[in-house]
Amino acid sequence: MTEGFALPTRFGAQSLGGCYAPETLMQPLLDLEAAFRAASVDPAFLAELRAELRHFVGRPTPLTPAPRLAAKLGLKVLFLKREDLTHTGAHKINNALAQAILARRMGKTEIIAETGAGQHGVATAAACARLGLACTVYMGVTDMARQAPNVARMRLFGAKVMPVEAGQGTLKEAVNEALRAWAGQCDRAHYILGSALGPHPFPTLVRSFQTVIGEEARAQVMDQSGSLPEVVLACAGGGSNGLGLLVPFLGDGLRRVAVEAGGYGTALGEHAARLDGGHMGVLHGCKTLLLQDEHGHTAETASISAGLDYPALGPELAALVLDGQVEVRRASDEEALTGARMLCENEGILPALESSHALALLPALVAEGVATVLLGLSGRGDKDLSTYQARLGI
Repeated sequence: MTEGFALPTRFGAQSLGGCYAPETLMQPLLDLEAAFRAASVDPAFLAELRAELRHFVGRPTPLTPAPRLAAKLGLKVLFLKREDLTHTGAHKINNALAQAILARRMGKTEIIAETGAGQHGVATAAACARLGLACTVYMGVTDMARQAPNVARMRLFGAKVMPVEAGQGTLKEAVNEALRAWAGQCDRAHYILGSALGPHPFPTLVRSFQTVIGEEARAQVMDQSGSLPEVVLACAGGGSNGLGLLVPFLGDGLRRVAVEAGGYGTALGEHAARLDGGHMGVLHGCKTLLLQDEHGHTAETASISAGLDYPALGPELAALVLDGQVEVRRASDEEALTGARMLCENEGILPALESSHALALLPALVAEGVATVLLGLSGRGDKDLSTYQARLGI
């Protein structure tokens, strides 16, 4: 974990990000920025975080070679960065635990969170149980239905899960309700935002706590192979996983690729791919690349993966894409299912549907002449078993 994190308020030539927040949240956001700055250079905070990441989360996570899948696809080398092996089963715990420790340092006694696929909610609930903090998680009813095991896990960890029925009942609406709840109790509560979006300082704070993924992966791949891969590949919803893996490779001469949810079609409302058809807009407190209809309203989205079903890219990831530092591709629902099956049958690893979108891009990369890939396996697929059973007929 790097000490003394940089804390930009805007990103890239388009000046994305910023702090578009109601007046009631401005002081809490300023307090959060000050607390984060102080903690990032405090040896005691950093030592506690490192210890908890090691003994509670299970870091460093392994870098696993996938030789059978590589051979089947025609790759020379395929490495998997195994965030699926963290406690709670996904990368979300890195940020959730760090923010919970920061909140306790600020004197907060309650935690508010949102969740889509449920992994951030589970991670936050687990972190709160670990630290003795009350926890309330807002989750859309659509996501609650397709991620029922994660709802049960949150409740087992002592969290209160609040159903959100507005709109599509997915991640966007859950963020809306969580922000609204925080505004009413920010004196005692901290909002642990799960992805690299929202008003400043959340995008940088979340990315800073997630770059442990790429920092570990870079050292591990050099140790195992002596050289960097041609492509570093990650799925991307809001951007916490994508930034966490890709940012530590920004100074290297290789391709960095993020894969969005292509859904079931190309028309607006049939996917969650923000690069094609996205426009500049403001959502949940930041300026970024956003899917909008002809009237400028935030468009509906669709994805088999609850964790990628979000209408905007986080501002830092969007800036990296627009500035040519990161490529963005898309994978459809069917392609993601195929990618998941490939990994299961060839390596005995069950990926989350989110990670399966990155796996789906591997055949295209081989067709482009790529021989070596490092892929971020953002989470495990236990939570998605009912979807796999229904869609794959198993």
